[in-house]
Amino acid sequence: MPGRDIIVIGASAGGVQVLADLIGALPADLAAAIFIVIHISPFGTSAMPSILTRSGRLKAIHPVDGETIERGTVYLAPPDHHLLIEPGCVRISRGPTENGHRPAVDVLFRTAAQVYGPQVVGVVLTGNLDDGTAGLAMIKKYGGIAVVQDPEEADYAGMPRSAIASVDVDYILPLADIAPLLTDLADQEVDDPAPTEDAMKIKKELERGEDREGKGAPSGFTCPECGGALFEREQADVAHFRCRTGHAYSPESLLAKQSESLEATLWAALRALEENAALARRMERWMLQRERERHRPAGAEARYTQRAQEAERHADVLRRVLFEEPEKAADAAGREARSHTRTV
Repeated sequence: MPGRDIIVIGASAGGVQVLADLIGALPADLAAAIFIVIHISPFGTSAMPSILTRSGRLKAIHPVDGETIERGTVYLAPPDHHLLIEPGCVRISRGPTENGHRPAVDVLFRTAAQVYGPQVVGVVLTGNLDDGTAGLAMIKKYGGIAVVQDPEEADYAGMPRSAIASVDVDYILPLADIAPLLTDLADQEVDDPAPTEDAMKIKKELERGEDREGKGAPSGFTCPECGGALFEREQADVAHFRCRTGHAYSPESLLAKQSESLEATLWAALRALEENAALARRMERWMLQRERERHRPAGAEARYTQRAQEAERHADVLRRVLFEEPEKAADAAGREARSHTRTV
């Protein structure tokens, strides 16, 4: 019977050194294959395989699509690609982002759980927000083991704390204790599960973007990536949102992405207000010059002066919001509201 020989690891902020320390502490004869997703820039190449290979006794690589799984090898998700697991091999996909990331931890964890069930050990390390929580819940659902770095030790505690809050975690450990645990778990015999059809379905969804209509209840929210409707469903008792095109979010990641979209919208609004004020000031000067040339009394430019002042006032309020002066912004917004009420 196989052991717990599929080890999947997720990390984000602060993860490079943590992964180097963890991989460096594993033995050369580790009876498991290791799969890692770390959130990295989608642009350029990644030095992670060479960093991890130098750190210890295991070979680390960016696999090619369809590469055979071998024990004692560390498989790292390439930049801007999801890393999935199928029976006996790894797959590489440029499917829709999940939790705003590609690669995403949840994709790796979910497919590993659905293919290898109790053989899987999931590890969540340092990072922000909640990528990996839904995937770790799937690992538990299919009989695997959930391991989380102690949030008190992690450089960034968001991912570990989210996993602990939502998943029945088996081990919460400092980093130094995780490598010996993984070594022991790899030698534990488990039942050999038959691959499920769910893993094939997930791969098709990621690679072909199949229609997701009916996959959950309408949430009333829109996808920050494409503007489509988000459908809400639970994955192993963890809330999960997905749009028809395949973008997916856990709650914390959705909130963060919405905040990013909101800020972008506010900056666009500020730019529009400032352009409007500048145009009104130009029209004001043009009208004044025209009246002088025709020897007429000034006054026609007044409506442009008023429009410029209003746009500048609104822009000032918005600028304070964007530059994080909440008290001043609230006071200015209150004055604007009172002024608007008197005008009406």
